[in-house]
Parts: sequence; structure tokens; C-alpha cells
Amino acid sequence: MSNSLSNIFKNLFNSKEESVFGIDVGSSSVKVVQIKKKKGKAILETYGELSLGPYAGFQIGQSTSLPPEKIIEVLKDVMKEANITTKNCGIAIPIKSSMVFTIDMPMFSEKQLNQMVPIEARKYIPVPISEVTLDWFVIPTEERIPDDSSADLPTDQKNKEEDKKRVQVLIVAIHNDVLTRFSNIVRGSELNAGFFEIEMFSTARAVLDQDSAPVMIFDMGASATKLYIIERGIIRNSHIISRGSQDVTLSISSALGVAVDKAEKMKINFGSNLPEEDHQIADIIGLVIDPILSEVNTVLLNYERKYNKNVMKVLLSGGGSGLNGFAEYVSKKINTEATLALPFSKIETPAFLNETFKKAGVGFSVAIGVALRRLQEIQ
Repeated sequence: MSNSLSNIFKNLFNSKEESVFGIDVGSSSVKVVQIKKKKGKAILETYGELSLGPYAGFQIGQSTSLPPEKIIEVLKDVMKEANITTKNCGIAIPIKSSMVFTIDMPMFSEKQLNQMVPIEARKYIPVPISEVTLDWFVIPTEERIPDDSSADLPTDQKNKEEDKKRVQVLIVAIHNDVLTRFSNIVRGSELNAGFFEIEMFSTARAVLDQDSAPVMIFDMGASATKLYIIERGIIRNSHIISRGSQDVTLSISSALGVAVDKAEKMKINFGSNLPEEDHQIADIIGLVIDPILSEVNTVLLNYERKYNKNVMKVLLSGGGSGLNGFAEYVSKKINTEATLALPFSKIETPAFLNETFKKAGVGFSVAIGVALRRLQEIQ
């Protein structure tokens, strides 16, 4: 059957409103978001989250590392509670389970790059190249007026000019053991997963608009804070800080002598606790967050020095960014406008949930980004 006939029959028999969902397996919870397309719009059908802590005998909000069989149990439970009605999904892989970096290379042909990139990548990957799955693409250069000034140069000099042309290549490496782990989770959950995707690409899809100027995504999870600088839709820099919102909770628990679950509630209710408690919590938050923001400043400064460009704004994502007053605090500390990301604005949602999603929605950026990609694939 020809491709054109195949597509016709596919369109005839496949529903235009087929549902999909995105899965975000984090360090402290599993999140799911189910959407469908109707009249050209992505529409929210359901969403849900379950904490991993109780499945490991820990408190809600605590990060943990569960074996695949436990993740399968959590995934089935959250799908049931959220009333997920489809098997079509995509799954995000934590960035800490991968390596993402750029290398500078001569401007070879695509065939030459296919041969040279794995060779160069070996210098940056601390395990045998046979143990990872590698993907890469050339970062587009900024548009320039073609320069034909070398057209009349002697051959030797022309070759030297060609040698000066360089390209940046973004390389993604995922350990095969990680892919096997997620494949087992998919198989055990009886899902139809179209892809695995590193979480930073999912987050970018969910929170970015059509910005051409450099933007930083500040994604604070439970156990780590991820920083991505994106320009013209391309991730130019990524950085992981091994501290996150769980560190705030544990610090509150230790400093105030309260149980971890109560400390988590006090953190979430910051601004609504007793005045004395909120004053103490504010000091504790500063002690944890300020070193993170100092590192953010360093990343921003290094980028601006390297590329001679200013990062215009910082988008706050991840569950840890939902603290009351967090955007204002970050803006003051890094001298750059920081605003909460609005991932649910990429899909149509019930009007009565709009205010809820403005704050609580930041934790679902990854799951939404995955769902949006899966929806695009099946249409």
C-alpha cells in the first residue's frame, strides 16, 4: 500500500480525539497528565500525582529510589486514582540518568559526523561507549549573510578558511541499563509507550513560548535543581545542582524539631502559618535556597561571558518552585526577572482550575511536555 493510501485509511479509522498521557517518574512522586485533541486544541482530561515515600516506608515528599516493580505498582495506582483511560503514553527519563553535553567540531558532512561524533563523545562519557545509547544533532548557527569572499582564494588558503568553520553538536547519552529499567516498567504496566525522553526536553516543550532571546529554566525538584539555558528553541547549557525542595523540608524538620510530614505542610503553607513560625521558616528557606541561587548566578554569568548575550528571564518550574513568594525572592537574588512557568496554559483546562494551575501547575511541566509530544505523534 502506498504511503498516501496508508495515511488515508489511518485517518478514516483512527479517532481524531484519541487520548494520550505523559508520565513523569521523579525522585519523590510519579505524575501523569492525560490529554486529547479536539478541534485542533489539546484538552486536559485528567491528571494525578502519587508520592513515592510511602511505598518505601518514608514520609510523603521524601525522595527515594524504588525498584522497577515498585514503580509499576505506583504507576498503576496513580493511573487508577486519576482515571487514566488510555495506554498510549510517553515517559520522561530523569536528567540525572543521562548525560547531555555539547562538543565543538569541524564542519564535516553528515556522513563524516556520524563517524566522528561517537569517537569524540568517548572523551566525555565515563563508561564504554557500547554501554550507552547515543543521540546527537548539530546546533543551528545564527543566520548570517553568506560570505563569498573566499571564492577567489587559492586552494590551500581556501582549505584553511574551511578548517576554521566549526559547529556545536549537542550529544545525549543514556545508559543502556536505564533504558532497560524503563522498558521493564512499561512492559510491567502494560502500556503503549511511544518514546522515552530526557526530562529537560519535556519541560522546555511545556513552558517555553517562541522566545528567540536566551531564557533560563529553573526546575526545582525534590532532590535536585536543574538549570537549562535555551536560545531560539535550542538547549545551549544544562547544569544540575544536587539540592532541592526536600532539603528545605528536612531543614525545617531539624531546626524546629518537628516530624518530616509536618515540616512539609509548614513549607507548603508558608505565609499562612503562625507569624513566628513563618519568620523561622523564611530564615531556613534562605539558608537552603541562597547557595542554590548563588550557583544559578554563576551559570548565568558564565553563559553571558561565553556568548556575550544576556539571559532575559528565568522561568521557574518543578514542584519546589511553588513556594509562596518564591518568584519575587529569586528575582531579587539573581537580579533577573523570574516568573512561574505556566505549563497548563499549553492545554485547554476547566476555567475553575485556572487559578489553581497558576501555582500548583509548575510541578506538572514534565508530564505535560511528554503528553504534548505523544499527542503530536498519534495525530
